[in-house]
Amino acid sequence: MRYSIIGDEDTVLGFAIVGVSGKVATNADEARRAFKDLIADQETGIIIMTERVADMMRSTVDRYLFTETFPLIVEIPDRRGPAPDRPGIRELVNTAIGIKI
Repeated sequence: MRYSIIGDEDTVLGFAIVGVSGKVATNADEARRAFKDLIADQETGIIIMTERVADMMRSTVDRYLFTETFPLIVEIPDRRGPAPDRPGIRELVNTAIGIKI
């Protein structure tokens, strides 16, 4: 099983340093192509996407999230921080585990 990331150039480069392959997406078409390629790759078990890239193709991401079980799709903030009106990592963890850290 392999991790892959779709995001801006800096985020993809940062993940590449630790051995995670990725695809840079600067517009909706690039994001959709990258997503389609990774979904088709049977070795990809987790797709990490920056929130801003996921927002470029929100309907596709949401449709996949609610209809498929594999690969896992995880949205993360990019280098500019969380997208507006999105909970931060701490809030997500608090919600997931049910206690405040």
